[in-house]
Amino acid sequence: MSELAVSAQCHHAECCALEFILSSSQKMNSVGIFYLFFGPIVEHIDDRSSRYCFVFALGYLTVCQITRVYIFDYGQYSADFSGPMMIITQKITSLAYEIHDGMFRKDEELTASQRGLAVRRMPSLLEYLSYNCNFMGILAGPLCSYKDYITFIEGRSYHMTRSGENGKEEIQNERAEPSPNVAVIQKLLVCGLSLLFHLTISNTLPVEYNIDENFQATASWPTKVIYLYVSLLAARPKYYFAWTLADAINNAAGFGFRGYDENGTARWDLISNLRIQQIEMSTSFKMFLDNWNIQTALWLKRVCYERASLSPTIQTFVLSAIWHGVYPGYYLTFLTGVVMTLAARAMRNNFRHYFIKPPQLKLLYDVITWIVTQIAISYTVVPFVLLSVKPSFMFYSSWYYGLHIAGILVLLLLPVKKTQRGKNTQENVQLARSKKFDERENSLGQNSFSTTNNVCNQNQEIASRHSSLKQ
Repeated sequence: MSELAVSAQCHHAECCALEFILSSSQKMNSVGIFYLFFGPIVEHIDDRSSRYCFVFALGYLTVCQITRVYIFDYGQYSADFSGPMMIITQKITSLAYEIHDGMFRKDEELTASQRGLAVRRMPSLLEYLSYNCNFMGILAGPLCSYKDYITFIEGRSYHMTRSGENGKEEIQNERAEPSPNVAVIQKLLVCGLSLLFHLTISNTLPVEYNIDENFQATASWPTKVIYLYVSLLAARPKYYFAWTLADAINNAAGFGFRGYDENGTARWDLISNLRIQQIEMSTSFKMFLDNWNIQTALWLKRVCYERASLSPTIQTFVLSAIWHGVYPGYYLTFLTGVVMTLAARAMRNNFRHYFIKPPQLKLLYDVITWIVTQIAISYTVVPFVLLSVKPSFMFYSSWYYGLHIAGILVLLLLPVKKTQRGKNTQENVQLARSKKFDERENSLGQNSFSTTNNVCNQNQEIASRHSSLKQ
């Protein structure tokens, strides 16, 4: 694609985004407009503006959720506008911290992922609004980094580098622009199957039946355990549908290209939000969390976990609960999740190395941990579905708070390793690579890294999250 065509495409995309924003702004109240414009204004103040932006954005989102749930939704129809607000909150806060990292902190103070995502100059108002309000992700996301979005808008996402056999990066400028058609069709098929499953099977296995008095009085414990797992399994396809459809929409617009695999096949999972096979076959809490709502998990890591000085795991789960909404069930789920995550980490660190060999023993370990993980996940997220306090406590009391007690006993009796969040050799390698990209792009007069670098950073974050949950 010629430079003239790329320029025309960028100009057209940004003009369309601006036209959409201006037409939408006429329907927004004055507070909403102030919320939208608050981010770029405060970021001109000083290096604390990222915190101001975070507190204001999250606070305003919470006020909106309280208003929707307890005022406008009281016995009357209410349009749920909180979904787009949640996505915009993620974008505003992540960009604020990326600007803070790029303009107010030294490279040696940053982690590898922070260095790769750092924004070195203030975005223009058009760039800021285009990133936050582009039509591809304003309704259901998923979240993407500012650099990946700008790289796509400027037409540079297909000028990729790939690691060669000798470990050096090879420029792949000669490749034609890949087509997302195959990826989009595959994801639409997943959407269709998920929707069909939800409309046919999910309604016959309601989660609420777990607290039915007759069921609790007559069902045996194996029946209760099996129904708990099956009912929560049936509740997941609606999330598979929404997140996969959002990913397909972005891919259809040309966004989400992640480079080529070792076979030269184009990958369109740059902003994918879940991996269904890994979710359903998870053998640890860590594995489930790494593959569920991936972009939100990365956002929590970037804005909270990496920056918290005290109890980062607890702070991250609390932030996740606040961001999700004001239903009490959310808080019960995420507070339970803290116990489950720490207990699973302790169990894994203390016992897993005994079951690595022989293969038969590892297979037995995988089967047992799959069963335990699926039950623990289902037990944890029941309040997330039930939402209210009374039904949630009815469920937990019917299980005699068994997994809560087991998790606390594990934490009290087993040694727990402290999470290491410091720099390591891998991060130093990433720093050198990051500086290479900085020098290359500065010489070209460009602001952002290529998509490949951001993909490396995303992989780095996932690997880092693997190790932190594993410890």
